Amino acid sequence: MERTLTILKPDCVRKQLIGAVIDKIERAGFRVVAMKKTKLTTETAGAFYAVHRERPFFGELVEFMSSGPCVPMILEKENAVEDFRKLIGATDPAEAEEGTVRKLYADSKGENIVHGSDSEENAQIESSFFFSTEEAVRVNN
Repeated sequence: MERTLTILKPDCVRKQLIGAVIDKIERAGFRVVAMKKTKLTTETAGAFYAVHRERPFFGELVEFMSSGPCVPMILEKENAVEDFRKLIGATDPAEAEEGTVRKLYADSKGENIVHGSDSEENAQIESSFFFSTEEAVRVNN
């Protein structure tokens, strides 16, 4: 069983869409392994997105991700990374396919509701950023 990390971003929380997005995730066959609501500081957001430090959008991304609470979750499913990226759609909601999370709920490329890991390796790294081994327990149901 493969795992991926998602973060319901501050715009998702602010728009009170946590339940709607989780419902869509679960209906797509994902199991929520771990979940918490937290608020990133600019330092923790910068550390999480450090891979993008040299990109022109880095400062804006860090500012946005530290602007309010977010909900990181570890999800589990066969082919989790690829299937989740299909479920959430393109980064830019204008380019996202109909029915995807971003097409349904996102306002812009910068405020696009949800983060999804782009590889199994990054999913493991990103998951450990938010969750301890004890928190990421195996789901048996």
